[in-house]
Amino acid sequence: MNKFKEKMTLNPVMTFLILMLVTILLSFFLNLIGFEATYNKIDVNTGEMVATSESVESLFSLSGIKYIFTSTISNFTAFTPLSNLIIILIGIGIMEKSGFLKTTFTILTKHCKKYTITFWLVLISILFSIVGDLGYVIMIPLSALLFTYGRRNPILGIVAVYAGLTCGSGISVFLTAVDSELMKYTLANAHNIDPRYSLQTYCFIFLMTLAVIAASIIITFITEKISAYKVEKYEFKEEKKEVKIGKKEYRGLIFSLSAGALYFLIFIYNIIPGLPLSGNFLDNNQVFYIDKLFSHASFFNNGFVFIVTMFFIILGLFYGIGAKTIKNNNDFCEDLSHSLDGTGRTLILILLGSILINIFKKSNIGTVITTSLANILANGNYTGMMLIAMLFIISAISTMFLTSPSIKWSIISTTAIPAFMNNSLSPEFAQLIARFGECMTIGITPLLAYFTIYLAYIQKYNQSEKPISLFTTLKYQIIYGLVVGVILLILVLGWYLIGLPIGIDGTISI
Repeated sequence: MNKFKEKMTLNPVMTFLILMLVTILLSFFLNLIGFEATYNKIDVNTGEMVATSESVESLFSLSGIKYIFTSTISNFTAFTPLSNLIIILIGIGIMEKSGFLKTTFTILTKHCKKYTITFWLVLISILFSIVGDLGYVIMIPLSALLFTYGRRNPILGIVAVYAGLTCGSGISVFLTAVDSELMKYTLANAHNIDPRYSLQTYCFIFLMTLAVIAASIIITFITEKISAYKVEKYEFKEEKKEVKIGKKEYRGLIFSLSAGALYFLIFIYNIIPGLPLSGNFLDNNQVFYIDKLFSHASFFNNGFVFIVTMFFIILGLFYGIGAKTIKNNNDFCEDLSHSLDGTGRTLILILLGSILINIFKKSNIGTVITTSLANILANGNYTGMMLIAMLFIISAISTMFLTSPSIKWSIISTTAIPAFMNNSLSPEFAQLIARFGECMTIGITPLLAYFTIYLAYIQKYNQSEKPISLFTTLKYQIIYGLVVGVILLILVLGWYLIGLPIGIDGTISI
């Protein structure tokens, strides 16, 4: 039976090709039957509503085929996960090759229990939502190395971190750039009912903080009690040998941490507004601090990937100098490319993932599905707990087809905000519920841009001759999304029944 399953296992490359073909044929069929939906699109600057009709565009046509062929190269070269991963891997490569990561992770895993390591790894992954999607290209490679140096299955580390990144994508103790963007649509819709309505920076903080803690504990528990026995086995070829940390290694750590701390302090000083010669990395034309950091005109936003890469290079370089693992410029230059070795399979998967996402976006299927779901909320006359549950479910389902939070909320908010306010529920509560709904399903869709990195790294550490199928890697995430989603739904329903504030100046009722 197992041999039959292995023979029937589809290579992820073939799966991507099949999904592309299905998307093309589905777009043709949905276009043929006239699958479309209409909603009121709001202008966030003027508050004006414009009736907008969304329909599926057929890709099984001359113009559709032309688009696929002419856009593939430009789309791939502009695909953010590709450029971010390559740049970050340069920094991770020198940290790994110089011995910095081996020494650091050995010390961490030697003095901490595995549950503790997993919990903090997951918590950090969840908190990474503050800087957007960068967590995927940093935490996935590092989690694999952390588990490897701790003599644990690196695939388990990748699965746990991806669960933290996806299930935590809609929750954060701090206001994220995405939350700030969504608040523009929330306020624009709220102002059509109450022009004086306002939202504060910390209006979500109470319930968000509880959600972060709960999600971290749940993901850690599932990882250690369930996923550890379900992921592909990983065996270390060499016998376990205790890694000795001597004077050279400690000297390397002192060198690297000192240089890294200096770099970090300079960086932090330049994102603090109001101090002498400070705030140089901010866009001071914005109102919210998070927008000053992540606006399109902010140096912090435009240069953050390279800033992090330079931080990693400094840590690796100075460790190598102190520990004498980098003795000359040739060693340094070779170490820079270490993590880029053998990335051919990764590049192929990213290429295919970028094509699938591009043609699915072009077909407009996700937008029409989301619009249709939003209309269900508008026409259902839901109230109270049923209204809350419906918004949560609609957000969860639509996220599988439309992964962009801002595009999705621009559609759903035009029906969700009036429905909530007409039932004396606050707009901020509606936004929080929609964000919680995303956490349930974002990790189980191949349409997420950074899914290909998760998939590629699982394949990298797969020791079997047969590749792990794309659907198996998604299956690993189902239990995380399901359990975390149910817990988050229970949290918002319980909060609604108790009537506690969801944050500072953030209420449930209005």
